[in-house]
Amino acid sequence: MSTISRAAESAGVSVSAFILESAAERAERTLADQRHFVLTGEQWRAFTEALDRPARRIPQLEKLLREPSILERA
Repeated sequence: MSTISRAAESAGVSVSAFILESAAERAERTLADQRHFVLTGEQWRAFTEALDRPARRIPQLEKLLREPSILERA
């Protein structure tokens, strides 16, 4: 009996249900890494200071956003 089969039996579910549940949990952890991050106190202060700073004007970016996109040029 495989480890997965034994684990499914121990959990009282079918192998398919066990694998699906395990995959869903792994997917949640993978996506959480993209949504949730942990910072030290110093990193948090630097992060919030950066967010609180006034926006900088970047002339090249302003020009790029004023021009029609490659999809609009036809």
